[in-house]
This record gives sequence, structure tokens and C-alpha cells, in this order.
Amino acid sequence: METSTLEIIKVLQEKNISLFSLADFRRLFKISNRQTLYKKIQRLEQEKLIEKLVKGKYIFNFKEVGTYEIANYLYSPSCISLESALSFYGIITGFPHMVTSVTTKKPRSIRCRNLDFVYSQILPEFYFGMEKEKTFLMATPEKALLDYMYFGSKGLRSKKYDEMDFSSIDREKLALYAKMMNIKKLPL
Repeated sequence: METSTLEIIKVLQEKNISLFSLADFRRLFKISNRQTLYKKIQRLEQEKLIEKLVKGKYIFNFKEVGTYEIANYLYSPSCISLESALSFYGIITGFPHMVTSVTTKKPRSIRCRNLDFVYSQILPEFYFGMEKEKTFLMATPEKALLDYMYFGSKGLRSKKYDEMDFSSIDREKLALYAKMMNIKKLPL
């Protein structure tokens, strides 16, 4: 028996699902036929109940989903870091015109919802120092600063440390993380 649009909305709301893939949708509604799956998704898109973010990934439009949560979902594993995290913590002023994250996968840029989501590749052993902030994964202030320095040492970020506010930085944690990343010279 085919699942109605109202039933789909109800299930997505009850299970608190706002971001999902085609595979998630197929499993959730036990749709075995590919054609049926694509028709159902197409109908939900036409009714503006869901929106395609990128190929195979969708957002349910009944619930507000933050940009950082979308960033984590679009490319995984990833963690908000660099300029986005530094801005979030007030270490740099202004809001970056893109959402910046680190990942252990290949670097990637994704244009979605009129925003650029930029993922910079970091070594797997440097993928640490993050916390769950409500619904998304964010680097700690110390780790975001060190990620920024790491990419700066490779010429991929500017080194404007004199314009940064380090008052929220835990210096002990910064020193520990710097040692773990083999960063010798700190800007503070």
C-alpha cells in the first residue's frame, strides 16, 4: 500500500527528521521500487514539502534547519571550523561569506541554498577538538584557531592574528592541541 503525503509528513515530524538521503527515505517508508521512490520524492518536491540540497540529499521544509547543521550533513565527516567557528566565537569580527569546515575526506566546495560550503582536508590525526553545539559539530575555539594556523602555514589562509580577539581562548587547551598538531609558534 502506498504511503500518503500526510503520512509521510507525520512520520518525518514524529521522528524529528529534517535532513535525509534517498536511502534513508527508502528504508523509512519501505519503498523497494526505484521508480516509486523517485516519483514520491518528485511529488514532495513539487508540493514544496521537501527541497533537494544536492544529489540524493534533501531537507524537510516543515522545520527550521540551521546552516551549520546543513554543512555537517552535506559532506560527512565534517566539523564547522576555521573562519565560521572563529566568527561564531567572536574571535574574528564579521561573518564569513561562506561556511567553512574541516574534513578528513578530499577538499570540496558545495554551492547550496545560495551559500558556499567549503570543506578543507585535514589529516585524520588532526580531526579532534570538537563539540556538539545544539544540532551541529563545531570545533572548539582553540581547535578552530589551530586549524586556521595549520592552513595558514600552507599558504591557504591569511595570517592576520593582530585583528583577532583571543579572550575566549583557553591557553592550556591551546598549548595541548598545538602540541598534538605539532604547531610550535602560537600568536598569543
